[in-house]
Amino acid sequence: MENYVMSLQSKLISQKTKFRNLIFAFFGISILLVLLMSGNFCGIQHMVLVNDLKTYEQSLDPEKCELLVEKIDLFNEKCEPEIEILDCG
Repeated sequence: MENYVMSLQSKLISQKTKFRNLIFAFFGISILLVLLMSGNFCGIQHMVLVNDLKTYEQSLDPEKCELLVEKIDLFNEKCEPEIEILDCG
């Protein structure tokens, strides 16, 4: 009888722990998604722009250049360090 009570208690504790971890995971993922959707991560935007610059250097497509200049302008307004504007001419 004593083993049955002990195993029942351990099952209840295990279920509470799993539920608590599930709640923490849900809130953590929710906060991360909200931050990503807000787009206020200058570091991430910087890495994306650097990658876009590398892609542009390979293609030298004038349309891509103009889009990149617009993205850089928006980035420079919000974030630091400033990225040098491309000369698409």
